[in-house]
Amino acid sequence: MKTGLFFGSFNPVHVGHMIIANHMVERTDLDELWMVVSPQNPFKKKDSLAPDHDRLHLITLVTEGHDRIRPSDIEFGLPRPSYTVDTLAYLKDKYPKRTFALIMGGDNLASFHKWKNHERIIADHQIYVYQRPGHEEHLFMDHPHVRIEQAPLMHISASYIRSSIRQGYSIQYLVPDPVFEYLRDSHLYQG
Repeated sequence: MKTGLFFGSFNPVHVGHMIIANHMVERTDLDELWMVVSPQNPFKKKDSLAPDHDRLHLITLVTEGHDRIRPSDIEFGLPRPSYTVDTLAYLKDKYPKRTFALIMGGDNLASFHKWKNHERIIADHQIYVYQRPGHEEHLFMDHPHVRIEQAPLMHISASYIRSSIRQGYSIQYLVPDPVFEYLRDSHLYQG
């Protein structure tokens, strides 16, 4: 079974994330996709993140009933900050019959050379890349393990959504309905 790993802070998950996830399971050779909630990205500040379990809960709400997209808290029990190479080694040991592929944006591929043990990651795993404006050309573009996908993109960011919530603006239609309802009824991101 080939499992795509879509790592992210998902702070919060929004429709742009779900469009990419759906594209990857529908239009590639992936059998399933795990949305891996990262407790701490080494390139991001921890203080801007909502609690891990709240972000996981939002992914769970969105993926309920989907047979090929599911939430994953696999990094919650691993050392922090989370390094992809370590998570992949853990998954390979835990699920030896699965093949894991990475899903990332062109912006991440452009900075991929800065990742811990990036050479090992790209040697051992396929990487499915959704293009991002301004990041069409990068060092690994022609690597045989890199597959460029023309996924539909939306110019939406989680930081824009958090800012909108703090300012009292509606985020309806920017996030999936279950996320909108949960955020409307909670105080998450309002502080």
